[in-house]
Amino acid sequence: MSMVVNLQRQKPRRAGGIPTILAAMGVAGAAGYFGPGFAGKLQRPGGPQLVVSSTAETITGRTSVIDGDTIKIHGERIRFNGIDAPESAQLCADAGGRTYRCGARSAEALSEWLAASSPTTCKFVERDQYGRFVGNCTRADGTNVQRWLVRSGYAMDWPRYSSGAFAKEQSAARWEKIGIWQGKFQPPWKWRAAQREQPDSSSIVSPMPSAASEQAGPCNIKGNISRKGERIYHVPGQKYYAQTRISAGKGERWFCSEQEARAAGWRRSQQ
Repeated sequence: MSMVVNLQRQKPRRAGGIPTILAAMGVAGAAGYFGPGFAGKLQRPGGPQLVVSSTAETITGRTSVIDGDTIKIHGERIRFNGIDAPESAQLCADAGGRTYRCGARSAEALSEWLAASSPTTCKFVERDQYGRFVGNCTRADGTNVQRWLVRSGYAMDWPRYSSGAFAKEQSAARWEKIGIWQGKFQPPWKWRAAQREQPDSSSIVSPMPSAASEQAGPCNIKGNISRKGERIYHVPGQKYYAQTRISAGKGERWFCSEQEARAAGWRRSQQ
């Protein structure tokens, strides 16, 4: 944090005065309470003006996960530097060739992993074209978030921005065929480009498998809405699983885990 103090005249220090305020602001800044570009002015009645500015190079706090490469801390949306994770609507293939929502899987894994060692700290790198804070982030235990995501197969090294910083982790994940490397997929940046080229949104692949596909694999939990409007999910092996059909038009959907289903407001079928 950089501070500029302009005082018109010197006055004896008093407890609770400007020095105390500065100290408090320094603690708050270190805790990540001031957002990027914070600038403030303190005016003491009848006294000089104190100008405080900050580039807020570091933000620390509890996170909420937006997707596999984007989080939010203190209301600030933060994009991880140098990596790219599958989009929420993106489908990938597993080892058996069955499709699953790889973007949703990455976001879910990230959320659980960050929660295990909180808070998260992100150091500012730049602002992207959407105005987002782009940063290098670590968990409370010091583990680099980007390296973990790439090494676990939940994201890719993005050479355009990383200069190959995570290439080693990516090679290891690819060799072990974990995460997105277990089957076929498009790099996220190519997937987004393909979606932008689609003239008709109806031709874009749906993020949810259709009922006809009867998806089996990681996202094989069926979220059904009963005639009474109850949201009930069925897992493989339950009595009504096989006969349950999913209709996206009714608001029904597939889930990758029971935790995801419960978080969305569905309850487990009793049979």
